[in-house]
Amino acid sequence: MAKQKKAPRPKAETPKGFRDYFGAEVTGRAEMLRTIAGVYHRYGFDALESSAVETVEALGKFLPDVDRPNEGVFAWQEADEDGRGDWLALRYDLTAPLARVYAQHRNDLPTPYRRFAMGPVWRNEKPGPGRFRQFYQCDADTVGTASMAADAEVCAMLSDALEAVGIPRGDYVVRVNNRKVLNGVLEVMGVDQGETREAVLRTIDKFDKVGEHGVRELLGKGRLDASGAYIDGVGLSAEQVEPVIRFLTSKGADNIATLANLHAAVGDSAVGVEGVAELDQIAGYLGAQGYGPDRIVIDPSVVRGLGYYTGPVFEAELTFEITDEKGRPRQFGSVAGGGRYDDLVKRFTGQAVPATGISIGVDRLLAALHAKGRLDGVAQGPVVVTVMDRDRIADYQAMVAELRTAGIRAEVYLGNPKNFGNQLKYADKRNSPVAVIEGADEKERGVVQIKDLILGAKIAENATLEEWKERPSQFEVPRSDLIAKVREILEGQADA
Repeated sequence: MAKQKKAPRPKAETPKGFRDYFGAEVTGRAEMLRTIAGVYHRYGFDALESSAVETVEALGKFLPDVDRPNEGVFAWQEADEDGRGDWLALRYDLTAPLARVYAQHRNDLPTPYRRFAMGPVWRNEKPGPGRFRQFYQCDADTVGTASMAADAEVCAMLSDALEAVGIPRGDYVVRVNNRKVLNGVLEVMGVDQGETREAVLRTIDKFDKVGEHGVRELLGKGRLDASGAYIDGVGLSAEQVEPVIRFLTSKGADNIATLANLHAAVGDSAVGVEGVAELDQIAGYLGAQGYGPDRIVIDPSVVRGLGYYTGPVFEAELTFEITDEKGRPRQFGSVAGGGRYDDLVKRFTGQAVPATGISIGVDRLLAALHAKGRLDGVAQGPVVVTVMDRDRIADYQAMVAELRTAGIRAEVYLGNPKNFGNQLKYADKRNSPVAVIEGADEKERGVVQIKDLILGAKIAENATLEEWKERPSQFEVPRSDLIAKVREILEGQADA
């Protein structure tokens, strides 16, 4: 009889483009979400938690994946008896679900409706360094008003959120532009719709990477990229290219100069003039609230990639330098963006519903704080109550209960207690601040030993024997003083 083959073991690895998050990362993200939510809530926005799964029809146009058009989502067909179930997909952002929610519940919601939402989104795109198929977004949107005051408000709120999570003023800038201005420029060029228009938009979006000269080449005959490969251009004439360059280089010494340059760039285009007027309103509203160009600035080079933006667009860029994997200095770049999308809800209702909002890339913002050294990436572990006598687990559990009741994170060591050294190694691996020790002798005398593990590690690393004796890291206190002494040590560590 042939020997039956064993089923192969599954590989213990994350799927391509996904990753696992551990204690400090999860805690850091949760704290950041809590902080941003506090800012959004202070501005009067209400929380919304919508489904992670939507119908493909509700999601609408998928985010662009240039190598695989219209395949940017994780989708599947729901099985039913005749095999014609709906196609469902994981949400690729938090804005398309909002459009569905508002259309579905609009009779029960206030107008305008101001909501914020936080959670993971999924994109079936090619992964790369720092680019994952699942990541967190943190959105805030106002639906139901065409007032530019709403756009100014979300820009101010984005500025406040960045400062609240630890990005100081001077290390970021919120840049504002308007798609209507760009549409006016395209009108002046004689490029209104079709493939040429989309090619021009994609080229403009590369301005930050290739600069004015690169955009000229790409809008014209083409250019050699860094690898030496030739990239075909859009094929526009020099006369057609000039309005784009005027638009992209319109940024002046202040917002007044920028707006004047934009007026010149759009010429007699009605939609372009309307866009410049909207930017002027936004600048005025922001100035009235005290948000100057040190935080929020009109910048024509901002061209958001999504096609559903219809008016003002926003982008938050971190301006400080970091070092890349090859040791080269570079700016961190964009961590948030958004804009006005007055046609998204219309897909469901048939009627135009104005809306505007922002989205913060939480994982990218966390990476920026780590790169700047503003997050150490190590979460403090619990106080560890060691086990000196395995027959007295109940006593140790009582200690832990007291600590937890006092609001102190704590646990009993649940491994093999035979080797006390292994218990302290465990506490070190957990980054525990304190270890509690009570053997038979301490129990008889009514005391406990409390070891400051953080101070002990520092002394062992840097101090001489004499300094060690002068600065003890282990204390014997009455059992009744357990909570007070642990709290004293924790407070001392926090102030160090």
